[in-house]
Amino acid sequence: MDELVALSALIGQIYDAALDQSLWLGVLESAARFVGGPAATLFSKDLAKQTGQVFFEYGIEPANMHSYFTKYIKLDPAAHCQLFARVGDVISMKDFISRDELLETRFYKEWMRPQQFVDAANAVLDKSATSVAMFGVVRHERDGLVDDDMRRRMQLLATHFRRAVLVGNVIDLKKAEAASLADTLDGISTGMFLVDATGRIGHANAAGHVILDTANVLYATGGRLGANDRQADQVLADTFATAGNGDAAVGSKGVAVPLMARDGQRYVGHVLPLTSGARRKGGNSYAAVAALFVHKAALDTPSPPEAIAKAYKLTPMELRVLLAVVEVGGVPEVAEALGIAETTVKTHLRQTYHKTGTNRQADLVKLVAAFSNPLLK
Repeated sequence: MDELVALSALIGQIYDAALDQSLWLGVLESAARFVGGPAATLFSKDLAKQTGQVFFEYGIEPANMHSYFTKYIKLDPAAHCQLFARVGDVISMKDFISRDELLETRFYKEWMRPQQFVDAANAVLDKSATSVAMFGVVRHERDGLVDDDMRRRMQLLATHFRRAVLVGNVIDLKKAEAASLADTLDGISTGMFLVDATGRIGHANAAGHVILDTANVLYATGGRLGANDRQADQVLADTFATAGNGDAAVGSKGVAVPLMARDGQRYVGHVLPLTSGARRKGGNSYAAVAALFVHKAALDTPSPPEAIAKAYKLTPMELRVLLAVVEVGGVPEVAEALGIAETTVKTHLRQTYHKTGTNRQADLVKLVAAFSNPLLK
């Protein structure tokens, strides 16, 4: 099948899954096949607690997924290092650890190699101070390592996965019947608007009407939706106009539009196109090409590990060793905890001492504590 045809069909499936979670298994199967791997997952990690959760997966044995999140997440060299990635980035193992170092880890020997996995590509969908949500596709021995073509294909999907996941999180529905989309979404606490390509409002739910009545962040003039923030208003207008040309045309527009209210509060808007797939039925009744979801934005602050890494220009592996020193102690214990050689720990620790201007493990503990508690600075 032609790549553009396959991509267009897959994007439509992704957006349908935002309103019907039962579709995610098929979406991940198609995505794995499109990108070039035997398995795909939608998952999140709490990098502070070193725990995580799989929301949907295809192609990995449940026992292996369970062992990863109960044991091997603590040995995964990419776990803390994924704090370095930005939302929208596509990352692979080589972005965090050299191939030689990976092959000597317990994580590779005990979890990856038995499954004949050699690499993985992950697209960062969302990120907070302590957690990260990703769409990932693993590579089997027969596929080889992540290459430029796989990264390109992941990048083609990343924005659409991000939009679908964010919308799915906002509306928090197991299934929304597209034939009665407005009725289904009327009861959610998030503001929802069905709009046409010109921004004319076909329908707003109760929370949406409250937003319009206060005119604090959004308003309606002549039936058309507008934002008080000029830049956001233009982005929304462009996104609605583009949505009329189909799912793929929307691209990265309107994924997470920052909206500044008149009273200084911050909101965010997510635009879901309604011009194809099962979603089209929901939009037809109102001549709508898109649904806009608006809610208050969460406070966006960097995590202490991310702040430390940026302040001292630490590499992902240097940060990982630093945090392990603080958590478990000396070189032998760190090597055991991370599943790497003591010589590797010593190399990264030496570089960390140099960059942070310290020479004792106790100093590193104080440094991390100061970033974790501003009162200690």
